[in-house]
Amino acid sequence: MNIAAAANETLAHNSNVLVYSAMAIYTLAFVAHMAEWVFGSRSKVARTAAALTTQATATAAPPAAANRQGGGTAVLERPKVITKTAAGSRDVPDGPGAAGGTEKGDLYGRIAISLTVLAWALHVGGVVTRALSVQRAPWGNMYEFSTTFAAVAVGIYLLLLTLRKNVRWIGLPLVTTVLLDLGLAVSVLYTASDQLVPALHSYWLWIHVSCAILSGAVLYLGAVATLLFLFRDRYEAKLADPAGKQPGAFAASVLERLPSAASLDKFAYRVNATVFPLWTFTIIAGAIWAEAAWGRYWGWDPKEVWSFITWVAYAGYLHARATAGWKGRKAAWLGLIAFACYLFNYYGVNIFVTGLHSYAGV
Repeated sequence: MNIAAAANETLAHNSNVLVYSAMAIYTLAFVAHMAEWVFGSRSKVARTAAALTTQATATAAPPAAANRQGGGTAVLERPKVITKTAAGSRDVPDGPGAAGGTEKGDLYGRIAISLTVLAWALHVGGVVTRALSVQRAPWGNMYEFSTTFAAVAVGIYLLLLTLRKNVRWIGLPLVTTVLLDLGLAVSVLYTASDQLVPALHSYWLWIHVSCAILSGAVLYLGAVATLLFLFRDRYEAKLADPAGKQPGAFAASVLERLPSAASLDKFAYRVNATVFPLWTFTIIAGAIWAEAAWGRYWGWDPKEVWSFITWVAYAGYLHARATAGWKGRKAAWLGLIAFACYLFNYYGVNIFVTGLHSYAGV
């Protein structure tokens, strides 16, 4: 074994160590996120996400009910639960976040964020070290794609936090799915460091696949917001109907600290609409690369077909948002179906369907 091969093998080993170390820290971050929710849910201060407003109406008491001093009687009406925004008005106030407005919950939340930053740094180090070991873009197979995808998703989340966006509520589902993604990558999808087939040796590997990873990471955040919107919207509908069945204590302790349904819906729409042009470019870049590698722009390969199906699904979602009768929950379900198409395009097509894109292995 020559010196260069030994060095590459050492780098590959170090990459694996860094990824496993990141998983260990992500696990601690997961525990801290759980503690944030648990301790935060113990406080009554947390019950602000439903935007409760108390309207005190002073009314003159009837003569028979007036006190001897001739004063009036103040009648305190039942608090009104505002869950929907009126036309032309601003969104209802959002909840206090995962911390639930408690000092202890906020402390655990800060610890969770700090651990997530540390884990992400190790994670990125593992991705970069893998790239150095193979001397190419570190997304030539499913293992490399999965690890890079998770790193980009966490990076976008931390960037939004840095920009002071109210996204701490994404922390727990994000860390949970990152752990699942990395666990699947190292146990089922792992592929030893190796060079790619000649067709993949192109600068389009950097352009096309990097765009696919970035698009998928943003679409994932949109899917999380969409899923939470469905739960939150149903929760608000129950609150708005005093005569109906009210939410249980557990549901209230979790959902009341999420942003309002209107804010979740807006967040999901904005991130999906923002990244949709990039996903469009991803498909176009893939077609150009296909012409350079195989001599045709489009050949109805399974990967190409499902990429296009995903594009159509998200186009339908965006169109539904512009159609009055399909806003809200109907459009949200379309958004989740569209992301399910993206997931099948990645896992289902790569693992269960044979095509021209199968040469990279898992």
